[in-house]
Amino acid sequence: MARAPSIPGWETWAQPVSAARPPASTSPEDPRVADPPFPKDGQGAPTRHVAPRSIGQALGPDPSARAVVVRAFLGSRLIVLFAGVLAVLEIGQAAGQATNFDPEGLTRPFGYFGNLLAAPFARWDSAWYLGIASGGYHSVQPTAFYPLYPLMLRGIGIVIGSDLIAGVLVSLVAFIVALALLYRLARLELDSPRAEATVMLIAFCPMAYFFSAIYTESLYLALSLGCLLCARSGRWFWAGLLGGLAALSRNSGVVLVVPVVLMFLYGPRTDAAPSPRRSGLRALVPRYPLRGALLWAALIPLGLVAYLAYLGIDMHDAFAPFHAQVYWARHFTLFGGVWQGAVAAWDGVRQLLHGPAPPVYFTQAGGDPLNVAGQNLLEFVALLIGIVALVGTFRRLPFVYGAYVFFSLAMPLSDPDSAQPLASLPRYEVVLFPLFMWAASVLYRRNLVAIAIGVGAVLLGLFTADFATWRFVA
Repeated sequence: MARAPSIPGWETWAQPVSAARPPASTSPEDPRVADPPFPKDGQGAPTRHVAPRSIGQALGPDPSARAVVVRAFLGSRLIVLFAGVLAVLEIGQAAGQATNFDPEGLTRPFGYFGNLLAAPFARWDSAWYLGIASGGYHSVQPTAFYPLYPLMLRGIGIVIGSDLIAGVLVSLVAFIVALALLYRLARLELDSPRAEATVMLIAFCPMAYFFSAIYTESLYLALSLGCLLCARSGRWFWAGLLGGLAALSRNSGVVLVVPVVLMFLYGPRTDAAPSPRRSGLRALVPRYPLRGALLWAALIPLGLVAYLAYLGIDMHDAFAPFHAQVYWARHFTLFGGVWQGAVAAWDGVRQLLHGPAPPVYFTQAGGDPLNVAGQNLLEFVALLIGIVALVGTFRRLPFVYGAYVFFSLAMPLSDPDSAQPLASLPRYEVVLFPLFMWAASVLYRRNLVAIAIGVGAVLLGLFTADFATWRFVA
């Protein structure tokens, strides 16, 4: 039988999954063979993975993965819940933050106990989504928050009587669906042990508290994974539809058109065999024939167009989401966030070494200079990790995944915040699942998966505590 467990040091988590595997293989992709090669073009994939006959098969999780998905979900969400509640009880909320950022009390609509339980789920941007769900778009500023998620909150909230509870349910359900889809896609590109490691790493990563919160992270992760998994198996209508919904959920969703088109032309795909590889400039020639099914990719930008058309009719400003960026002091400069973030991080190091003001080395932000310094430094570290992981993604995974990550990161890095150049970058990175697939392959080979998950779980608890007590993290 295949070895158990598949994730080093996590016997109690992975045992049922490992035990359900078929007898060990002696193929070159067997994880017991040192540093197995990873497929770069999908050639040969049809011999191991038959194209699904229905959309349910395309999106459904491998039965052997259910245990690890459920355990990753339950374990990480319990950390978020307990860390958030205990932080509010022991530390208390940051003075004035709730009133300043949520004057209408949308994130605290219940009594004491209900609001305590809601603390890890409804903070900061949650107030914007809840406000849109209850009142729609009445000014330019909230149009920066795309409509699919608040629409779901409103629809379910009408039925159950609470938009806040509806938001938590949407996020949690979307997250467990996303974990199942992530396992399935990672299993296609890597192997079972590394697919399990990928699921664990994203569930316990330090910023994973956003997957429970009233934010779009879990919904977008599920839609983007579903989009690329359908494209991987040649379900182009469903790939376009899910990508279009992703474009309705956040501004970066339109980027999914890039990997879908690349996958159609160059793979990897399980629905057809590619033409032989070419060298030099001939490598740019598509490996799959152009067909009308490629037009379904147009559904992805159509999601954004539909939102802009609605705003043009309702608010007479079709470009309101772009105009709204001024309220967050954002400005376009191609990849300017990299340099500006480096400057802010360097000033942060100087401030932390010096101590409390005066002087203030980074004057653009205001507020507590030490707190600002810590945030800028954390976000720059996230940028460095993201760059390393992006390079690794290009090297170890099919090109399409690196292209998706590159264009997804290009958007926030080209639209920096003057007061905090890399604001929210760790949150933008947490949904870029190819980064976690690369990390899983590297950490598994070095037998460091358990350590990485443990460190991530500790940081997840700490950052959740900050989030729940209205202390801004990233």
